Amino acid sequence: MMASNEDHPHGDETVGGAEREIKRGITVMKKVIRDRDRGVLIKVHWNEGGQLIEPNGSTLTSFIGALVRNEVPITCDNWRNKQLNEAKDKIWSEIKRCFDIEENRRDHCLKLAGKLLRGFKTFLSTTFLRDTEGTFVDAELPSKYASLISPKEWETFKSKRKTQEFKSVSETNRQRASSPAYPYRKGRVGYGRLEQSILTKENSSETSLPAHVLWKEARVGKDGKIKEDVQQIFEKCETLSQSIVPYEDTDCRSILSRALDVPEYSGRVRGKGFGITQKSLNIKKQKTPSNKELQQTLEALKAEVLELRKERERDRAAGFKDTSDKDSINCNFQPTIPEGISPCHLYLARPTYRMVGKGKVHNNLGELLHTKPLPTGSLKVSVDIALEKDALLPHPDDVSDATLLGDAIGSFVAWPTDLIIVGYETPTKSKAKDKGIAREIESVASQKEIPVAKKTEISKRTGAKKKNPSKYRACLHTYLETTDISDGCVRLIPMDGAIFGFEYAEPLGKEDFDQILYHTQLSVGVINTYMRYLYDKLMGPRGLEQRFSFLNPMKTNLTEMIRKPDEVRTYVVERFMADTDREKLFFLPFNTGDGGHWLLVAINPFKEIVYYLDSLHKDWTTYPAMKTIVDTIIQTVRAQRKIQVPKRKANNITWNRVECPRQRNNIDCGYYTLRFMKETLLMDRTDIPSDYFDEYRCAYYSKDQLDEIKEELCQFIIELQVL
Repeated sequence: MMASNEDHPHGDETVGGAEREIKRGITVMKKVIRDRDRGVLIKVHWNEGGQLIEPNGSTLTSFIGALVRNEVPITCDNWRNKQLNEAKDKIWSEIKRCFDIEENRRDHCLKLAGKLLRGFKTFLSTTFLRDTEGTFVDAELPSKYASLISPKEWETFKSKRKTQEFKSVSETNRQRASSPAYPYRKGRVGYGRLEQSILTKENSSETSLPAHVLWKEARVGKDGKIKEDVQQIFEKCETLSQSIVPYEDTDCRSILSRALDVPEYSGRVRGKGFGITQKSLNIKKQKTPSNKELQQTLEALKAEVLELRKERERDRAAGFKDTSDKDSINCNFQPTIPEGISPCHLYLARPTYRMVGKGKVHNNLGELLHTKPLPTGSLKVSVDIALEKDALLPHPDDVSDATLLGDAIGSFVAWPTDLIIVGYETPTKSKAKDKGIAREIESVASQKEIPVAKKTEISKRTGAKKKNPSKYRACLHTYLETTDISDGCVRLIPMDGAIFGFEYAEPLGKEDFDQILYHTQLSVGVINTYMRYLYDKLMGPRGLEQRFSFLNPMKTNLTEMIRKPDEVRTYVVERFMADTDREKLFFLPFNTGDGGHWLLVAINPFKEIVYYLDSLHKDWTTYPAMKTIVDTIIQTVRAQRKIQVPKRKANNITWNRVECPRQRNNIDCGYYTLRFMKETLLMDRTDIPSDYFDEYRCAYYSKDQLDEIKEELCQFIIELQVL
């Protein structure tokens, strides 16, 4: 064991190992020995993963290095050799004499000792036994280390390095270490102390960093620059970290190992450095399921799907049961689909639920197909577009002998009602006849607002050219690539009855997802999905559902108001009358119809005030049908609430045009409308100032503010796990 610092540092060369230890201890670690002699134990600190950190982490590391060089000969080739147990016990004993350290740190310290011994041997070989070209040199024992290494040990050490086996292994390792793909650039700092310095510098309350974040920081040079290949791996890790569903993940590799596409080695955690193990981080490897287990899971899923199909068939039969006289005319009017002719998407349920075409559904009382009654549970549709031409028709056409969807284009067929989804087409591009310039279909007001040439330039910059999504958009993009959505299938977003007053499922298809990912004009499906996000994330947690509500834009757009004003009035009045005992603000995202312009109409029926927020800065006179319907609805609610108003004031309904942020292109109206609703909820105010809220007042929304909407949408869709 080590003597006190009063012993002479240069004893006789013939003294025993204890004296050599004295000389080494005094020479290298004087402060540690002084503290030990005074009875002071140096406190050691560890991070969450069990790595040495400051203060005193580097001191203990240096002390262990000095001990192992004294106690273990350089001829040792196997650190696990049981003959070293005595030396290991002595090393641990000396550590405990000098440092305040727990017994459970023994394994870490001894592993560190073995690592430092290997490093010392490598240093001796590289410095004294090789020339600049890597050729072996038969060097004498360095005088500097004569007190640590005996001549016999030195000769044995040299002879082992002359063998062909050692040269082969050494050359392989040297080549591998000479050109690493992603070199570590933090010298002797180590991952543990690097992580500590980063957290300290950022004044973070976190106790650790993700492995891929630490891995990237360890490869930043003194100039602070990050190499492109390192940044690419980091971004890949970020994408993976958002896309992996933990309970479905069977890959036992870490995110960093997956991004690097390398195997995961046992006993280590990539990107965390020495001392971190999977056990220390409580990482449980997930067993890869066997073929038998996969088969069992598959059979269980098949049984579940079969049962769901049977249940759906029973529901369909019950829902479409004809209770009228058998000889009476076939009645196929379905209340879930608007009366009259509506654009629609056509779906098939087998072998997968997917969209196969587009057309128009004819939902009229007593509708016939080729002079014959329609099959029970079906409606008459005209097929305009066949996305899957070889798809079999649900009901083959007896008149034209058509059995495939492609053969039915331009004709009428019967289609099951539950496989028809009514919806408005998302904006498409058309060419101006005279100028041949591509532009987005929009409202007349929008076209007048922005010159065609500028709209084309903006469209190229913000709409047509697909940009790289970021964060949750990148994650959603990754998800979608693994699904059948690009083949025409859709995903259904459940809508609780409390959101719009009725329960249903909102379908989202490829066009809808592309709008979010690549910033094009928003469809009603995306608008409704974001309103559910606001309901779940803002209104519910903050108790705002007592002060705010939504109206479904699919039921209240301009087309519906013109064609079916009574249905619109009935729906909105019922929503208003459900809350007559309190003041409440209702959000109506209003669409001009057929994929046109979006604006926000916020109605306070209690005070009979309407707030009009149009990002094109037009007023309500642009849409007189809308104003007439809204005024009539408020008057109806007033009558049902039995509020007496003088006849001359019956039409005194206040309309306020709000000077809201203004859009700068022909795409952003939907995003602006969503932000208007979000910011009003955040302010928790049922009145909207005429010059908008001070906290959010601006000339126009920045790119980051619009991207925030898309990020929230993507994150919410991912969290719903509907993909």
